[in-house]
Amino acid sequence: MVAIAYSVAFEGIEARLVEVQCAVAAGLPGFSIVGLPDKAVSEAKERVRAAFGALAIALPNKRLTVNLSPADLPKEGSHFDLPIALAVLAALDIVPRDELARCVALGELALDGRLVAVAGALPAAVAAADEDRALICPRACGAEAAWIEQVPVLAADTLRAVVDHLTDRAPITPARPGEVVDGPQPLCLSDVRGQERAKRALEIAAAGRHHLLMVGPPGAGKSMLSARLPGLMPPLTAREALETSMVHSVAGLLKNGQISRRAPFQSPHHTASSPAIVGGGPKARPGEISLAHNGVLFLDELPEFDRKVLESLRQPVETGEVFVSRVSAHIRYPCRFLLIAAANPCRCGYLADPGRACSRAPVCGDSYLGKISGPLMDRFDLRLEVPGVSLTDLDLPRGDTSAVVAARVAQARAVQAHRFRDHPGVTVNADASPPLLEQIAAPDAEGRALILRASEKLGLSARGYHRILRSARTIADLDGSEPVLTRHLAEAISYRLPFVAGG
Repeated sequence: MVAIAYSVAFEGIEARLVEVQCAVAAGLPGFSIVGLPDKAVSEAKERVRAAFGALAIALPNKRLTVNLSPADLPKEGSHFDLPIALAVLAALDIVPRDELARCVALGELALDGRLVAVAGALPAAVAAADEDRALICPRACGAEAAWIEQVPVLAADTLRAVVDHLTDRAPITPARPGEVVDGPQPLCLSDVRGQERAKRALEIAAAGRHHLLMVGPPGAGKSMLSARLPGLMPPLTAREALETSMVHSVAGLLKNGQISRRAPFQSPHHTASSPAIVGGGPKARPGEISLAHNGVLFLDELPEFDRKVLESLRQPVETGEVFVSRVSAHIRYPCRFLLIAAANPCRCGYLADPGRACSRAPVCGDSYLGKISGPLMDRFDLRLEVPGVSLTDLDLPRGDTSAVVAARVAQARAVQAHRFRDHPGVTVNADASPPLLEQIAAPDAEGRALILRASEKLGLSARGYHRILRSARTIADLDGSEPVLTRHLAEAISYRLPFVAGG
């Protein structure tokens, strides 16, 4: 008779239920695992065999076959160790089959029978809740999985503890969720002296989640400004925090079950590959853009990134999701993030500095920023030049603190939340579709004439026109204005000045 345990296979941040079937039959002694297992799953039989030895359980001199169903779904990861072991124990009548059928299990087995933490406990708990089953997992994963309150999470230290629970000898107390943490204290915007226009652009970007590109010489403060953007972002809502934590759970980045309400900030190096940024690799893991979901992705030295990497950002920036395609899988990851990028005006960085004349100007600047394609450049709502900082600028008084600016951003976000309450999937102005923009940010006759003049002079595309409306709507929200006035449009247009021809 076949014994069945349940586990999950991950497809992005979704967990699909997997039946772990075990049959014990007469024949040559052997232990085989079928159902598209990867190397880690195939090696589970040796870990299970050693863990059984630690429990003084001997495998029978028969043929054991474990099937992972559905058999056409790839199975990856060491988290199948525990459900395979439990299915074998049920087939040997050591644990009751009916009790096992009410649980979903995941966890890696050490050779001495200990349960080792694995990635993906949070999505697994969601899948268990959908199936109205309890979740059995390593104790190190219990606090993470317990955030899904609809499912009892049975977190154990060893395989023996799981067996004792299923046989009702020593029931396991359900785990409690981990802590909500604030994360490290964000840097304060008042540390930046001068650069008032760049600070204003950061405020607009945070208020409406508008993508921002800053171009300026080395030492102008581009990276310093960008590092202070998380302190301006509002705390994540409970739903956003759960979405972001599920991505981090699949990536194995959640520690001690702690969930943060602070927007994530990812800053990959410019040598990062396309799979590292977008997602992929042998196991199609989430990339930096998904780890930045509901937060900030900062790309410093933007032209130094590989051209293919930059072009791969064009679609995710627009849609808020990325698909990682494989021969046997088509995996979706969410990636709704605020993109902030910094670049030097040319390779040497001093294109417009009269004291350090660039010997290759203006060709140097055109070829350097020309690495950023027109379509990608067009996706930045805000583009501004950040001038160099002189020593006298360091004597300027401090501006508003991050807390003061964050309060204005939060007020603007509240206005947008009320505006879009009847529009599912739209939370900020950056999400608004062109038809919706025509309703909420329609310019008057004077404003339309201003945009037409700017369009003729700057060669704006239709996307550029709508991005001006989005930025102007956010500027008006920060200004506490219901209509979008000409001054709001003028400020939005000032952030669309092209750095390259056709931008």
